[in-house]
Amino acid sequence: MAGAAPAWAEPVFTVAAPAGGGPKQYDRVTVQRFGRPAARTVLVLTPGKYSGAGVFTLVARELVARVPSVQVWAVDRREQAMEDSSVMASGDANRALEYYLHGASVDGRTFTPPDVTEVSYMGRWGLARVVADLHAVVRRARASGRRVVLGGYSLGASVAEAYACWDFSGRAGARDLAGLVLIDGGMLSGVDLPSVADARDQAREFLTAPRDDIFRRAMPWSYGVLAGVAGLLARDAPQAPSPLNSDAAVPLFLQMTFTPTNETLLGDAMGLLYPARGPAAPHAGHPARAGDPRPWVDGDITPVARLAEWSAQSPIDTVDWYTPRRLVDLDVGAADRLVPSRLTRALGLRVSHLRTLSLPLYAFETSTTPALGRRLARASRIRHPRLASDARMTHVDPLVAVPEQNTFLQTLVPFVRRLSR
Repeated sequence: MAGAAPAWAEPVFTVAAPAGGGPKQYDRVTVQRFGRPAARTVLVLTPGKYSGAGVFTLVARELVARVPSVQVWAVDRREQAMEDSSVMASGDANRALEYYLHGASVDGRTFTPPDVTEVSYMGRWGLARVVADLHAVVRRARASGRRVVLGGYSLGASVAEAYACWDFSGRAGARDLAGLVLIDGGMLSGVDLPSVADARDQAREFLTAPRDDIFRRAMPWSYGVLAGVAGLLARDAPQAPSPLNSDAAVPLFLQMTFTPTNETLLGDAMGLLYPARGPAAPHAGHPARAGDPRPWVDGDITPVARLAEWSAQSPIDTVDWYTPRRLVDLDVGAADRLVPSRLTRALGLRVSHLRTLSLPLYAFETSTTPALGRRLARASRIRHPRLASDARMTHVDPLVAVPEQNTFLQTLVPFVRRLSR
């Protein structure tokens, strides 16, 4: 049920980025391009908190098929070059399971993720680093006179807003752009801000504990590995009993009290990580009431087979294995007001052009986010924003829903079509 790749190429390339304090091999970002090479408008999309560029694959294919005048550039953050995706990319779920989760040797190699003591430089990879890297991508996209629309998903929407308000040596980032696309996220959420002293203490802490660990098990790579392995298993053996359900590497809260199929384990895990609340609940899938193993019952927005294809992608995958804590736990929150302050100056966050921001704006919201797009419009000079929402959708649905049920895709198409004329 997942969208097939089109006849034209979907090339992956790298863009040189400014020095980031670590090995030179990480001074680059990886980008995948969707759409016709001759398209003169580029929608650059940056991923969320734990996301990789692969989160955009399905919706990017659908968008460029509907708007041939637009390319989509899906951007990885620089830390994703640290991922050992060699066995995952082979597409063999059993080999991946043994290599990543059971310590088995594959082709004479064992999985050896970088030790935290080797990557202290990641403690400095915050919002300023991501914006500088994104600036290099935007400049590349603007080559030969192409116009650029910048967008982001979840935390990536916050990054896109910060870029537009950023001061690049006296020049607002918005001057690089023809529009903004915010997908279920953004700044101006009203988070509590730390004091300057507390922020500096946190920044020092991140030098010794630089990577976010979503499952708190001293395995920051495990979310990405489990997502990929679960996707491969659900794609290739959807109705088989899931070997992950009793695996010691899988957190207990993701394991089920009955024997699930591979599809059921993946669907249930996605439901726990991206819960369907309120109006979204009747449209979500769920485990069947009986069966051994127990199968999955699809909802009407995102079939589990589509989730499996989406999760199984590699090496351009859907999850960032080594997310920097400085970015997600400090800088994005500190920049939330998008105006200069003692705090932003102390952290080197050059957000100073909100009051002059006047770009065309599209913002989409699901059941999980407040009216962040409207808040941005009110705080800036943006007039007549295109605000869309669908309370039936979970946070992940805009990226994976079937096109016929994807309100995000349906409302984004006319916005980017207008900008690409």
